[in-house]
Order: sequence, then structure tokens, then C-alpha cells
Amino acid sequence: MAKLVINNESKKSTINPEIYGHFSEHLGRCIYEGLYVGENSDIPNVNGMRTDVVEALKEMKIPVLRWPGGCFADEYHWMDGIGPKEKRKKMINTHWGGVVEDNSFGTHEFFELCKQLGCKTYVNMNVGSGTVREMSEWVEYITFKGVSPMADLRKENGHEEPWTIDYVGVGNENWGCGGNMRPEYYADEYRRYQTYIRNYAGTQPIQKICCGANSADYTWTRKVMETCFDHSEPHQHGFMDGLSLHYYTLPETVDDWNFKGSATDFTEEVFYQTIARGAFMEELVTRHGAIMDEFDPDKKIGMMVDEWGIWTDVEPGTNPGFLYQQNTMRDALVAGNTLNIFNKHSDRVKMANIAQLINVLQSVMLTEGEKMIKTPTYAVFHMYRHHQGASLLLSDLMDAGCVGKDKNEVAKVFESVSVSDDGVINITLTNNSLEASEDVDVVLTDNGSAYSVCEASVVTGKMNAHNTFDAPDVVKEEEFSAYSKTDSGVKVTLPACSVVSIRLKK
Repeated sequence: MAKLVINNESKKSTINPEIYGHFSEHLGRCIYEGLYVGENSDIPNVNGMRTDVVEALKEMKIPVLRWPGGCFADEYHWMDGIGPKEKRKKMINTHWGGVVEDNSFGTHEFFELCKQLGCKTYVNMNVGSGTVREMSEWVEYITFKGVSPMADLRKENGHEEPWTIDYVGVGNENWGCGGNMRPEYYADEYRRYQTYIRNYAGTQPIQKICCGANSADYTWTRKVMETCFDHSEPHQHGFMDGLSLHYYTLPETVDDWNFKGSATDFTEEVFYQTIARGAFMEELVTRHGAIMDEFDPDKKIGMMVDEWGIWTDVEPGTNPGFLYQQNTMRDALVAGNTLNIFNKHSDRVKMANIAQLINVLQSVMLTEGEKMIKTPTYAVFHMYRHHQGASLLLSDLMDAGCVGKDKNEVAKVFESVSVSDDGVINITLTNNSLEASEDVDVVLTDNGSAYSVCEASVVTGKMNAHNTFDAPDVVKEEEFSAYSKTDSGVKVTLPACSVVSIRLKK
């Protein structure tokens, strides 16, 4: 039997709600058909935003949304997406599918969407093919309240009051699709561009995010930090509030992006390989975090893992540039494991954005015309929502063992524990075994006998179980009852291939 010891008197870092953030790019059917159907659509909508999708995301407590990309961001020129829709420029989306982008979803539509969702805004701006002036004027257009050329243009386009930008990404993947830059060159560009992201009087300060590394490129992190800190103290001047990190779990290959493996048709060996590769996030966060600690020991600069998740081959018969993939229990476990890792590193990880929100990569929802289904990943995000804004508790898991073999060996159980402001303790656990359940003796170090389960749920199923438009509830969050009260806490039996949430209250 495994043992989980929770020091329920030892509060650690706050788990930023933004760790449970999402990402929407002009890619495939994420924006168009997924989020936005237009004001004249027969699909129920409010100002063009799908009502079913918006309501489901609100129920999931989406905290922040990143837009417009991704690789698309460094080709996006924001003025193409404002003004009367019939006059907006049309372009070919050369990155994703070669389809026409009509720019009917632009700045006004994004902020309308975030208003409906009640979430924070993360705008990724163009460094790769854009200019300092273009970026500066976009910030002015969005946030300036007084008289100015851009504020006047916004008013002419129908929005008198400014909006709030919570986060600005200064470029995206500038080591690759964002310009193929060297880290020193990008860091100098970052220093220049961020200077002109103004915090106008009376506005909320914008948090600026510097482009960080691709996966295990620790040299990029070090050289960017060295260059940015040369003759400056970013953490004291609002110079840099976050450094991004991107990591995708490729089930069957490491570097061949043309063959990543099927989303639904895979062996047990590939299942464990995928779980192990997803768990590599622990090493990435630890090692990149250690480099950041050298320059920022007080952890004032957040690690922003603003692209993560499973990336498989597209579904047969779909446009390969649309990155449309199914979502199984394997995805649910990678999501649960990863979110537990982020929670336990919430002293450094301040935001994360799974890729992507809908119809693209490891999404939380899929749409087909007027139909919408929730994926197993949605169920995990919904289960874990109680961690948002809670305080991490010190916890230690013992004797759970491992699953998988050789290089694919990985911990059988991943966990994280937090306490909400109302005193409820939130415990999330994954069982990565395909064969065996796992008994976990949950022990609270202080007055464990006084706590009882007030809420419990589970997501479980076969490794490749998934929802379809004909069978939308194959994998879903269900009530969980495989627990019993003990003198020191609670004993829990985790089913094989499952994600479990247990909440304890005095």
C-alpha cells in the first residue's frame, strides 16, 4: 500500500489560477467553428461566440486565454483584424493548412470572448515580422483611455472604453518559427520591444513574457537570462515578469515531427512511453528553474509553460495542417500528471497554457457543426479547478512504485495537495498503471481524524477510451466512492488508469 503524508499545517506557494490556462491560435478549427461561428450563425451564439463552448469553459473555470498564436502570432498584423469585417484583409494562413484567413476574429472579438468567459487576457505580439511601432500601437489601441491616434481609432471602431491586457508575450518561439534567432540576438530584441509596452496612467500593469526555451534547450535559457540581466535588473523594474517554456509530448518519436503516432491506436508499450515522456516536464521545470534561480533567486519572474500537451498524428482524412486529434484516457493521465507537477512547482511556475483549447492538439473540447463534446482532458481540468488560487501543502508519497520498463519506467502515482481559503483540502492523484489498482493511505499530520471526504470524483477507462459525437460520454467525470475514513485521514483505492480528486473538510 502506498502512503501519502500531508502536512496540513505547512502551506507553501500559492497555486496561480493561470497554471490552468489555455491557448487559442488561428489554426485549423480552433478559432473558427470552435470558438467563433459569427453573429449570423444558426449555432447558438452571443456576438458570434458559441454559447455551448463558452458555458462549458466557464464551468471549467478557465482562468486565462492566450491568443493569437503560436507561430501565427509572428505573422499576425493586428490592424488587419479591426474595423468593418467586410473591409478586413484576407490572407493565406501559410503556417497552418494554407486556408484563407479572413480576419473576422480580431482584437475586438478576442476581448469580447474573454469578457464572456470572465478570464484574463494573454496577447502574444509579433516580433518575428513585426515592428516596435506596431507592437506599441497595439498596446495603445487596447489600453489607452485618453486622446491618442490609436485610442481614437478604437473608438471609431465601436469600443469607447479601453480593455485590460493582463499578459503580453514578446514574440513566440523566436528560436524557430518566430525568426530563427540566436538567444543573444533575441534577448536584445526583447529588451528593445518591451521598452515600448507602456503602462498608461490608470491602467493595470501589463506582465511581460520573454520567449524562453524549446524543451531541454538550457543554453537558450541561460544566454537569454544573461543578456537580459546585463546592465539591468529586470525583476525590479517590470522589465521581465515571465519566461516561457514549450514542451510537447510526442508518443512515438522524439524528433520526427512527421510521425508522432496515433491518438487512439497504440500499444501498451507506447502508452507507458507517452506517460514517461510527459513526466519529463518535471526535469524541464527543475533544470530551467535552477538556471532562472541564478539570476532571480527570489522567484519574481514566473516560468510560463505556455505550450504543452500531447502532439500526435492528425485524425485520418483531416487536413494535416489543422492538427485535429482525438483525446483518450492517455491524454487525461498526461494532463493530470503534468498539472500535479506544475502545482508542486508553483513557487516558480506561474502560468501554463495547454495546446490547444478546442479542435487542435490536446484540446478540452471538439466540435462538429452544431455538436460539441468534452474530452477526457476537459474532465481533468474540471476536477482540478479547486487547486486554482489555493495554497500548496507539503506532501510526500511513499511506496507507490513504478510502472513501465527500462527507459519508459515512470512513477505509478502522481499527486499534489492544496488547501483552499475555506479550509478544504484538495488531493489529486493519478494511477498510471494499466493493470493494477493502488491503495493509498492518506495521512494528515495534524488532526487527521477530524477530516471527512466532502467531494470525490474519478475519470477512468481503457487506455484508448475516448468520446465521439455518437458516443459523447464514454469517458467522463463521475462520482467516486472507493474510500474509507481512517483515524489519521482516509484510505483511497485508485482504479487502474485513472485520475481521482478527493476533497477533505473538517
